[in-house]
This record gives sequence, structure tokens and C-alpha cells, in this order.
Amino acid sequence: MSAKPIREFDAKLVLGYWLPRSPSLANPSSKPEADLGTPFVFPTSQVAQISWDEATNTITPDSQVPQWVFQSKLVAKPDQLIKRRGKAGLLALNKSWPEAKQWIAERAGKPVKVEKTTGVLTSFIVEPFLPHPSHTEFYICVTSAREGDTILFTHEGGVEVGDVDAKALKLDIPVGAAFPPRATVASTLLTNVTDKKKKETLVDFITRLYAVYVDLHFAYLEINPLICLDGVNGGEPIVQFLDMAAKLDQTAESICGPKWAIARDVSIGDVSKGSKVVGADRGPPMVWPAPFGRQLTREEAYIQKLDGSTGASLKLTVLNPEGRVWTMVAGGGASVVYSDAIAAHGFAHELANYGEYSGAPTEGQTYEYAKTLIDLMTRGTPNADGKILIIGGGIANFTNVAATFKGIIRALKEYKASLIAHNVRIFVRRGGPNYQEGLKAMRLLGESLGVPIKVYGPDTHITEIVPIALGVKTTRKTGISSARSIPASAPASPPASGKTSDLPAAESAIGAIHPDGERTNADDKIVHFADGKQTQRPWFKPFDAQTRSLVFGLQPRAIQGMLDFDYSCGRDTPSVAAMIYPFGGHHIQKFYWGTKETLLPVYTSVEEAVKKHPDADVVVNFASSRSVYSSTLDIMRFASQIKTIAIIAEGVPERHAREILHLAKGKGVLIIGPATVGGIKAGCFKIGNSGGMMDNIIASKLYRAGSVGYVSKSGGMSNELNNILSLTTNGTYEGIAIGGDRYPGSTFIDHLLRYEADPECKMLVLLGEVGGIEEYRVIDAVKTGKIKKPIVAWAIGTCAKMFATEVQFGHAGSMANSAMETADSKNAAMKAAGIIVPETFEDLPDVLRECYDGLVSKGVITPKEERDPPVIPMDYKWAQELGLIRKPAAFISTISDERGQELLYAGMRISDVFKEEIGLGGVVSLLWFKRRLPPWATKFIEMVLMLTADHGPAVSGAMNTIVATRAGKDLISSLASGLLCIGSRFGGALDEAASMFSNARDTGLTPREFVDESRKANKLISGIGHKIKSVNNPDLRVELVKEYVLKNFPSHSLLDYALAVEKVTTAKKDTLILNVDGCIAVCFVDLLRDSGAFSSEEADEYIKIGTLNGLFVLGRSIGFIGHHLDQKRLRAPLYRHPADDIFINMADMAQPRVSVKLN
Repeated sequence: MSAKPIREFDAKLVLGYWLPRSPSLANPSSKPEADLGTPFVFPTSQVAQISWDEATNTITPDSQVPQWVFQSKLVAKPDQLIKRRGKAGLLALNKSWPEAKQWIAERAGKPVKVEKTTGVLTSFIVEPFLPHPSHTEFYICVTSAREGDTILFTHEGGVEVGDVDAKALKLDIPVGAAFPPRATVASTLLTNVTDKKKKETLVDFITRLYAVYVDLHFAYLEINPLICLDGVNGGEPIVQFLDMAAKLDQTAESICGPKWAIARDVSIGDVSKGSKVVGADRGPPMVWPAPFGRQLTREEAYIQKLDGSTGASLKLTVLNPEGRVWTMVAGGGASVVYSDAIAAHGFAHELANYGEYSGAPTEGQTYEYAKTLIDLMTRGTPNADGKILIIGGGIANFTNVAATFKGIIRALKEYKASLIAHNVRIFVRRGGPNYQEGLKAMRLLGESLGVPIKVYGPDTHITEIVPIALGVKTTRKTGISSARSIPASAPASPPASGKTSDLPAAESAIGAIHPDGERTNADDKIVHFADGKQTQRPWFKPFDAQTRSLVFGLQPRAIQGMLDFDYSCGRDTPSVAAMIYPFGGHHIQKFYWGTKETLLPVYTSVEEAVKKHPDADVVVNFASSRSVYSSTLDIMRFASQIKTIAIIAEGVPERHAREILHLAKGKGVLIIGPATVGGIKAGCFKIGNSGGMMDNIIASKLYRAGSVGYVSKSGGMSNELNNILSLTTNGTYEGIAIGGDRYPGSTFIDHLLRYEADPECKMLVLLGEVGGIEEYRVIDAVKTGKIKKPIVAWAIGTCAKMFATEVQFGHAGSMANSAMETADSKNAAMKAAGIIVPETFEDLPDVLRECYDGLVSKGVITPKEERDPPVIPMDYKWAQELGLIRKPAAFISTISDERGQELLYAGMRISDVFKEEIGLGGVVSLLWFKRRLPPWATKFIEMVLMLTADHGPAVSGAMNTIVATRAGKDLISSLASGLLCIGSRFGGALDEAASMFSNARDTGLTPREFVDESRKANKLISGIGHKIKSVNNPDLRVELVKEYVLKNFPSHSLLDYALAVEKVTTAKKDTLILNVDGCIAVCFVDLLRDSGAFSSEEADEYIKIGTLNGLFVLGRSIGFIGHHLDQKRLRAPLYRHPADDIFINMADMAQPRVSVKLN
């Protein structure tokens, strides 16, 4: 949702802070005072928030309440989006703090009924009581609509304000227009204000109020009463605001979030001590409270948090926790349709939830969503009649159905016992990319889960599973013929092209060289297309088979889908001429054109792309919600060439959307979106992901033109309409999804008037929804005769009237703000105007068939013979996802996996790594040995790393690191320089020591025999000997290792053997001790062989493959990095070795060594 209500507490803080700070309306670079005509005194916001803590059943303590509360008479009231609190007895006036506190405490945590809604009071606002005469009360409200903003003002405010729409004076500020002069404001709004000083003060306040409204992206702001008191001692009148209601555009959070937050920093206004929590901005982020009576449950809050952290859409509203009918529906429009169908069959009282998931959520996100919903569903005492779970959805455009079903299947398996205990029956209906595999997985799950699962595909009408699930009779008059099944198998190769080569016979072997120097070989698989000239089309036909477009953003999957569609339609050239990507530099990308490939250029600017491709007159803008405004304004600079822009992004701020549509209207540019999947002109052109993947394109016969033009808000439901029309008529002529936001760039009537003017379009379809008034513009067009072609229409959202509290449906604009905006009112009005309206959405296919058959019988439509489209080869990656092909992996990895929701180390979740505190040694054991080692073993690994971390700056590895660092090398280069020294002479003795001692003992040599044989072979024993340390001056590192091993290891036979060898060698010379390398090596062999975690073969293999040297490398890297940082910190200069430390012996060069015969 975009426009969301906020608490009165927050509204007053935001307004109070920004009234003197928001940019001037006259000149944004000027100070706010530039808007003022008087020495205006800005009102201050003295407000305190008192909250009820459910856990302790207490309210905010006095220590957290501002000091002025104890010194003033107060007003106290609930702050939970409740209307008409005074009439409901929820207002305490002229109270001291103890009185106000008691009044709040008596009501906090208690359920209260306001009109028809019951809710628990949890949040209150307290502010100073302001005595004032009634004639100082005014009313002001600023609202936003598609055409612009409106300021409503009346000189009679307060509780008995009455019908504001009838009595208020109005000032309209069209989109793009400047704020009117002071005289216009006064003459339009303040004609009933007789006091001249107050009139001037109110002009100042209204001007600054509107400046804040625009700057902070308000969507609604009402103050009643607004108080304007006489000035003290003849001074300027004083303005104060008492009751306030406001909505902010939540989608503008990326722009205004810091501004909202700093206003909510209560320490600025000394309202409280402020929060110690560090956030992204100065002050806490804006809070979006639930409607009164709809306190967010823990599960709803969790899904809301999940939704905010992903680009997908995840919504959940619990309507009736005891309800029997639960839904898990994919798609904003589809979710409403399913709720409508359940309510239409008389089960609204059993509908437990409203929710939707869409926008290609990951398997993990879908799992979390499904798990949360199923957990709610299976709580409490089982219902004797059992429960129903409808896993529904339209035909997806780009979401991988099988991937999302994997998450749902995981959750269903996890709750198997609970589902059986609650006698849950599951009904599934879905279509879209990879739906066959998804439905197959669901069907197989039903056979093993022990829970009845019925599975249906796109050949079943979207809501036809509802009566089946509820066990009631369908309202359908007739059934639908089954859609052609598209098997999940690789399509056949396309037939050979009938085109002959344009090359002369003599050149066909070597190809041709073009004037630009490029050569085309006869067997070249790259297809080249020349840019053409822009074709002139009538206003009602923005797309045809020659339409060429530019795509803003790197969207290879969407572009490939557009090109595959083009090829299936038999187009001569691809519909995409080029891409625009400001961040990547100029380059070329390859795409498939049938079985061959073609190249598309990527430009960094719109200007260059437009200049290079004069035939492109459409831009598909995939820019994000944060950058789509600036990129669209940039595109519209070339309105002389670009005539249509599709804006795909969701979450475009409403003020930006209105400015775009206003500018586009002035330039004659058609805008589709924002928040749209696009649209499709059957047989000619498709926008982005519209129409889904090729299997759906073929099944819905979109590769050739039909006779029906439709317009819808929902992208998912537009795909559903393609399917329905292919089953009940000769198919789609053109279909547009205008987008679900409040202010789409083009509306229903814009496209329906195009279809009306297009002689090839014979029948119109409108799929509207609750919220907004755009359907009434269509009604007026029908009544006045502007639309004469037969039109079938339906507004979804008829279930809204059955909900006890306000529910925001999947689309931002789908909420009724008045009776005429309800779906029922729209359907009734459309029917009264002569539009063909079915009884329910379930009946829509039958009504469409009747209308189409009537046009055929009258000769208006002449069905044409079907043609087979060319076969489009399946992409390798998609075929692999479907399991149709296989190929050997290039690499095998068995130690870690980051593909799921959580990183795994040898099968252990990273969260468990920290939860069980296995330490660094435990991580090494997982990643090196693929198993958990006992704590004494992991502690030993950590001990080794600490002991080997460094051995001073003089050793070769450290010295190399230091020299490289002083030569200006970076950390990686310096570290590598040091590590490359590790070998048999430095650090690499661990492996050799382990091997020598192990072999000696394993072959049965006594320690003395081992020493003697090594001496006979003139071979030094690795791990024996030290330059400095001796028997009488032992190496403390060795002593530490020996002490730990002897105390903690269950067995240490090789260490005992090595110590016996040491006795033999030190008898000869006291420095031939077991050194730290040898001690670590033999102890590690004891760990591998005697821990019980390894077989003898595994232990030997780990010794052979360099595991022990790995410990030295890992440990010593710590020291090398330390030396690098130390030298950088010391800013050490380039090192040059002293010449006197080098003995230079040059050979005698007096006579040449080789005689050279000179000519």
C-alpha cells in the first residue's frame, strides 16, 4: 500500500518540525520565510505518547513522560486511527496529569466498540489543553487525487463541522501548477474570515502547510479544529492545531524517511529523553499502525517484516483465527478473486485470512510464509468439520511455480501431523512457468503426506476449485473446454527455414564483406538486423508488427522472452532494438533469435540509444522505484520519437507518478504503469514479461491476433484473461495491465477508447477492482455513446463489505474510500449502464462465450483458420531446471553450500555453529574433515594455530612479507610472498615429520633403530633439532603441547614414540630435541588415529594430502598479516639489503670465455 495512515502523535511531530523548515513553495532554494506575508508565529507540537505494555499491563511510566505534562492542564485521547473520538466518549479534557493518567489507565488494554468496530486501546496521546472560544475554530484538509491536490477550508470547525464536502470552500492545485498567489488563496478559501489579521495569518499557515504536504509526501492531512487565536497585546494571531488525521505515502520512504525520522526524534523537541537505539537516520523510523480493531498479531508482524526485507510481495491478514477456510494465493489480483469467490458462496464467516505472495519470492521466503500460515491454521482444538486450504493463483508471468511450491511443500511436510490432526483438505490450482513440475510435486506429495490434495492446472477456471473445496454447487452455467496440455518436455526442432541465401553462388563458401568491413559467413549463426525508419501508426494503435523498443535496464530474461514471442509471431525483426544501462559502459549482449543468435547493443544514455535507433518509439523501463522517476523524465525529453513508456517498477511515490502522467499527457506520450507487468498485442508485440513464458504464449494463442481487447489492473489476472479468452473466444487482440497503484499513467478509459476506435478489435473486456473511480469514466463513455462495442466487465473485491475491519488488498489502489468505490457499487452501476456484468467472477467465462458467440452469429467476427506457430527451442538453463536434460558437473564440492536460506558447513547450519559454540577449531574440523570432532580435538587445533601464528620477523617467511610490504605491495601480495617460502626447509616439516615418525613406528622400528637407520641413510629426522633450544633450555611451546596432549588425549602413542626418539638423539647432542614442528606433527597423527572419528585409511590419507602443513599455513598467515600491518603502520621505506652483508665474487672477465671469430 502507498498512502498509509499514521498516528496523530507522529503527524503533529512531523508538521510541527517541518512547518518552519520545508523548502519555500515560491522558490525551493529560498528560505521558508519567503512564503510568509506576516511575522508568522510557527505553532509548536507539544505531544506525549502513552503506550500500554501488554506483558506488564502497565502504561508508560512517569520517568519517560516530558516535564510539561506535570505543569499543564491536559487533553488525553486514544491515538489508534479512531474517527469521531469525542462522540464515542474517548476524550478527556482539562485534566491534570494524575487525572489524565488515571483516565488512560482505566481504558488501556480494554476492548472498546466504536461504531461497528471493536478494538483494544493500546496507544494514547496527551497534549496541553487549549481553552478557546468556538468562533476561533476552523477546518482545513488537504487531499490528493489524480488531477492534483485540493485544499478544503471552512470557517466553522470543531465537533459539529457537518458535511465538509458540501460546505467547505475548495482550492484546486493541478499537478505541475505553481501554488497560487496569496490573494487567490484568500479569495478562494477565506471569504468567510472577516478578521483581516487572522486572514493574513491563515494564508501564511495554509501556504506553509501545503509546503510541508508536498515536501514530506503526505497523501492526506486533516486538521479539525484548527485554532486561530487573537494575538497577545495586539500581536500576531496564533495558530494551533488540535485534532489531526494524516496519511503519508509509504513508497516515498526512500526519499522522506530521514525527514520523517528526524521529526520523530523526540529529544529535539524535549518531548522525552530520546532513544539510545542507533538507527539508519537521526530519529526513529516512521511507524505504520494497523487500523483500529486490527492489531497486528505476531505472525502478521513477522510476515510484514519479511515483506519489507525482500523485493517480492508477502501479505497476511488474519480475519478469523477459528475459520475453516484458509487461502495461500499467488498474486495481488488473484488473492482478491479467491476471497470474492469464497464470500459469494456464503463462506465469508469461515474465511480465516486474506493474503498473497507474488513477485517471484525465493523458496526460502515461500517456506517461511507457508510455515507461518499453516502454523496458524493448525492451532487450537481441531474442528469437527475439518479445515480447507486453498493454494491458488493465476497464471504467473515470470515466477517459477515449481520453485515456490518447493517452499510450500517443505512447510506441508513439516506440519504433516498437525494437518492430519486437523483434518485439513488441500486444493491447488496454478499455472505459469514450470507449473507442470510444481503440480506434479504437489500431486506426489498428496500420495505420501496422508492429507488429501487435489491438484488443478490452468485448464481449470481460476476460481472453479472454490465450490469444489467448499462442497457446494458451482454457479457456472456451462463448463470450460480443457486447454491444450503443454507437456514438460523439450519441443521439437523448428522446421528448416525456407529462405534462400542472399549471397552469390561464388561467395557462398567464404561469405560476403559488407561496406562497413564486417563479414557475414554462410554458416554464421549470428543474425543481423538493420535499423529501419519509424513507422506512422494511428493514435489508437501504439503497437504493431513493426514496433521497435528500447529496454531500460539489464533484463536479459525479459528481453529473451520478447524476442521468442517475436519469432513465434513471424516478425521480420526483433521488437527490441537496444538496451540502456547507465552503469555498465557500452557493450554488446547476445540473444537467441529462433535457433540462431542476434546481437543487441547496450548504451549508457537514453540520448545515444534514441539517436542510434530512430525506429524505436517504445521504451520498457525496468528501473527501480528509486530511479524510475528521473529515468522516465529523461526518456520524455525525446517525446518527439518515444510515444509509449511502460514503467514496470512497483513502489513509485504517488507524487512522482502523478507528475509523470501529467508531463506525459502534455507531450502526447502513452504511459503504461507503474506497478505493471506491461501488456501484449497478440501477434505483434509484448512488453517485458507479459503473457508469461512460451508455453503459455502458445496455449493462450497469443502468437496471432484474436478479436477481444481487454484492460486490467492486475498483471497476474491479465495472464488469466489471456487464458480465459483463448478458451471462450478466438483470443486476445490486445491486453493491457495498467498497474495496481492509485495513479496509473493511463486508465481503463484510455485503452478502451483505443479499442473502440480500432476496427480490428470487436469486443471489449474490463476487469476493475475495489477502490478508485476509473470504472465510472467507462460508464459515462458507454452512456454518452463513446463506447458502442459490446463490453464485458467485472470489478473484483466484492468480499470487502463482509470484513469487520479495514483490509488492504494486494494492490496499493484497491481500497474503497467511499461507497461508490466499492466493487458492488461499481458492478451495479456498470450493469445499469448496459455493460454486460456477470453475477460473479466465476460466471465470467460463460458470459464471455455468450457475447462472443453472439458476435460470430451476427457476422461481426469471422473466425479464422488456426496456424501452427514456429517451435521455439527451449533454453538450456530452463530445460535443466525442468529436469529434461543433464550434464556432468564441472566441479564437485562436498564441504559447504550457500544455496539455501542458510549457509551450511558440512551439513551444519551456520546458526548452529554459533549456537553450539564449536569455535574456530570446530569450523576447521567441519571444512577440513567434514565431521564434528570432540571438544579436546578442536581445542588442540586452535592451540596449534596460536602456537604457529608467528616466530618473529627474522624467519624467511616473515622477512619476505616485510620486504614485499616495504616495496609498497598490498596485503594479499605481501602475504603470498611470505607463504611461498613455506616448504621442506621452512614450516613444511610437519608433514614430513608426521610421515617419518609414523612409518618408523608402523614398520616396527625401535626408537634407536629409527635413529640409526636415518643416520645410515644420511637423512635428517624431520621434527628433531633446534638451533637454540636444548634439553636444559626447553622450547616452552613444545612443553605446552605435551602437557595438553598427555592430559586430554585418550591416546598418544606416537608422541610417546617421538619422546623416546628424543632421548636417543639428545644423548648425542642436547639440541637434538623434539621441536615444535615435530611435536605438533606426531600429536596430530595421534588425533587422527585415536580420536575415533577417522578410519586408519582416512588418517593416513589426511597425512599424505598436506593437512598438517595446512595448519602451519593457516596459523602463520596470522603472523604474516600482522607483520604487513606493522610495517604499513610504521610507514617503513623500501628495503635495500646492506652491501657489506653480501659477498660478491665476480668471475674474471679479462678474457672472453668463448672465442668469437670476427670477419
